[in-house]
Amino acid sequence: MIVPQACPLWLYRILPFLRWWPDVTRATLKADAVAALTGAMVVLPQAVAFAIIAGLPPVYGLYAAMIPAIVGALWGSSWHLVSGPTTAISIVVFASISPLAEPGTAHYVGLVLTLTFLTGVFQLVMGAARLGALVNFISHTVIVGFTAGAALLIAGSQIKNFFGLEIPRGAHFHEVLVEFGSHIVDIEPYVFAVSLVTLIVGVVARRWLPKLYMIVAMVVGGVLAAWLNATLTPDVTGIRTVGALTASLPPFTLPDFSLAALQQTVFPAMIIAILALTEAVAIARSIAVKSDQRIDSNQEFIGQGLSNLAGSFFSGYASSGSFNRSGVNYAAGAKTPLAAVLSAVFLLAIVLLVAPLAAHLPVPAMAAILFIVAWGLIDFHHIGEILRRHPQERVVLVITFVGTLIDLEKGIFVGILVSLLFYLYRTSRPSIRELAPPPGTLDDPLRKLVPVEPGVPTCPQLAIVRVEGSIFFGAVEHVQQYLRNIDESEPDRKHLLLAARSIGFIDLAGADLLAKEAGRRRKLGGALYVSGVQPDLCKMLKRGGQIGDIGETNIFTGKGEAMRVIYPQLDSAVCRACRARVFHECQTVLPDGSARP
Repeated sequence: MIVPQACPLWLYRILPFLRWWPDVTRATLKADAVAALTGAMVVLPQAVAFAIIAGLPPVYGLYAAMIPAIVGALWGSSWHLVSGPTTAISIVVFASISPLAEPGTAHYVGLVLTLTFLTGVFQLVMGAARLGALVNFISHTVIVGFTAGAALLIAGSQIKNFFGLEIPRGAHFHEVLVEFGSHIVDIEPYVFAVSLVTLIVGVVARRWLPKLYMIVAMVVGGVLAAWLNATLTPDVTGIRTVGALTASLPPFTLPDFSLAALQQTVFPAMIIAILALTEAVAIARSIAVKSDQRIDSNQEFIGQGLSNLAGSFFSGYASSGSFNRSGVNYAAGAKTPLAAVLSAVFLLAIVLLVAPLAAHLPVPAMAAILFIVAWGLIDFHHIGEILRRHPQERVVLVITFVGTLIDLEKGIFVGILVSLLFYLYRTSRPSIRELAPPPGTLDDPLRKLVPVEPGVPTCPQLAIVRVEGSIFFGAVEHVQQYLRNIDESEPDRKHLLLAARSIGFIDLAGADLLAKEAGRRRKLGGALYVSGVQPDLCKMLKRGGQIGDIGETNIFTGKGEAMRVIYPQLDSAVCRACRARVFHECQTVLPDGSARP
């Protein structure tokens, strides 16, 4: 996009929405308004459900979908990302704060707001420090495993509401299952009936009305619960309702800034900050692929940080990009981020109209909706692919999944750590292939070198190898051992040509390795040669002085130039007896210039 010249560039960095504001027209405004209304209808039941997951009064989910959505849209880089409460963030909030305070109480809400404030601080600092690339180190497998684990935790947290059982607050997942098994005979039949009917209607409606299935299911469940309570009284049925929502603007609130509250929430805030940024950037990028838009990860970090900071002062809890609402926003035809802003405005208008109706919303119906949400979070397709075809990713998936069930706060970090360890192991063992000219091409001096296969002749004096990867401190041992094995198994192969075109990166330890290998081969009576040197490799060798140890005359741009210099350095006596003659240079003359007999 061409930046208008009406404002200085620094102003566009502070107020990034000024970049797209001139693109707002009557046509785009109409399209954004339609998408916004659709998004507001979708977020209403979701926000209530997510707030219940987070252990907060339902209205806090609606607050989290208002101010954060507006700020995230204005200061983010995506034109379609919609911020607000999400399932994963909600379950982390509940798991983090419920051991510290009774859910729903003023103390609990204060700690959640503090958690949200610190989350925004961490995200804003990461964005200002240009750390947007960090999300690239969180593998898709880790997210799949974490999301599946979080889905089971969501379902586990709603078992008591679905069946009408008394299960201790804050129980671990396996403890919930044990409690359920031991109290299965105490299931409340009327509660279970409302839950089951809501679940069935939700599953059917999701197939035919995917954007409205929550509303349809909750209406049916609410009508059934209201009829049962009116007929038998709530004391007999045991069916509880959510309670009336507050029909008002998001009230201004202050997080709990006491030292104790900050200490209790700082570590969970770091987890939520990373998880929320991963969600937001991944969603923004996935939609950007369809909309042909460039996403600035650092700007998204800033936008998400500001949205959580603002949300913490307006009764909103930690938010992130929502895949459901962002996908609906794009599918509904949104043209600019103004759609997300209008969505929050329309949501407020809807809340003012329907808030009293929430008093009739049964808790069992909400539990059934959350069961459906949890099921939809599990990516069965990718889980199956990983389990069948990728052994290392399988380990990462299982560890992340189990770790999340055991301790949701640390599960994702354990998964990231294991994933990075596997990555480091793979990169520390770069593929090294021995090369040789293909048979039958002796008359072609420009022929390409190919990996050596069994039966393919090779030169008895010169080994040509290609390192496919990076030579850094973690890979030095592996590369060094391979190079030493060449002459140890065949002592006459004292000369080594390193095809360096596939070397992606080399650090000081890698440069020292090449320098030492050059010295070692000189002592053997041979030399180390390097061809296809990339600019970064050449700079590193010059910066550390290793280029002098290797010899500038032993560094070449291509293999043809290298062979013209290397061949005269070989032992003519060995060449005279050699029958392989794999190189174009050794067909007619010996290295000393005499004619081959």
